[in-house]
Amino acid sequence: MENDLVSTEYTGGGDPQRSIELLWGIQERPRRGPKPKLTVAMIVAEAVQLADAEGLSALSMRRIADNLGVATMSLYTYIPSKAELIDLMMDTVHGEVAPPEDTEAGWRARLEYIANANWALYHRHPWMLQVIINRPPLGPLTMTKYERELEAVDGIGLTDLEMDSVINVVIRYVQGAARASIDASQIAQRSGMTDLQWWEASAPTLAKVVDGTKFPLGGRVGSAAGEEYESAFDPARNFAFGLPLVLDGIEALVISRAG
Repeated sequence: MENDLVSTEYTGGGDPQRSIELLWGIQERPRRGPKPKLTVAMIVAEAVQLADAEGLSALSMRRIADNLGVATMSLYTYIPSKAELIDLMMDTVHGEVAPPEDTEAGWRARLEYIANANWALYHRHPWMLQVIINRPPLGPLTMTKYERELEAVDGIGLTDLEMDSVINVVIRYVQGAARASIDASQIAQRSGMTDLQWWEASAPTLAKVVDGTKFPLGGRVGSAAGEEYESAFDPARNFAFGLPLVLDGIEALVISRAG
C-alpha cells in the first residue's frame, strides 16, 4: 500500500446542498430510459478501495471510471465533483465504527473503546489522515459516529462544550498517534530498510563522531529504547502508553466538576 501524505483534501469543499442530498440518499425523480449502470454507493466503494490501495493522490474520477469500466463523464451524472466524493467517502468509512458491546461500561472504558476503534479505522484507511475536516461531512454515518462518541461522556457532569472538547481531544490524540504509526511503516517500505537495519548501518559511523560523554541521558535512554523497540520508538506502544495519560487529564476534569 502506498500513501502520499503530501496530497491533501478537504471535506465540505463541494456544493453544500448537493453534498447533503448525496449523503442522505435524496434521489432526483427517476428519468426515463434504461436502468442506470452504476449507483452512488458503487462509485464510493470503488473510490475507497482505490484510496486504500494507492493513497489519496491516486484518486481521480478518471481512475474510478476506468476501474468501473465506464466513461469518466458518466460519473458526473451521479457525483458532480471530487469534492462531494470526498464527503461521501469519509461518511462511508465512518460507518465502520461499531457501537461498544458493553453498554454499561464506565465513561473511561467507553473513551478507550472510541480511541482504539478510531486507531483501527485510520490504519484500515490511512488516506483519512490526508483529509482535513473543518467542515464535517453532514451525513448519517458521520452524525451517528459523533452521537455515539458523545454518549460516552454524557451524564458525567460536563457541559455540552466540554463534552465536545473531550471527544475532540481524544480523536486528535488518536490522529497524531496513527499518523506517526503509518509514517513509520511507510518509510520502511519506501527505503527498503527496516528501522533496525537503519540503526545497525548508522551505528559504526555514529560511534566515531559522537562523544557519548556529552549526551549521557540521551545515550542511556536512547540505548534502552532502541534495544526494547529495535527502533527509535514503537508507535503502537506509544499510543497505548499515552492514552491513559490523556484519560487521566479528562478524569481530573470530571472530578473537578463533581466537586
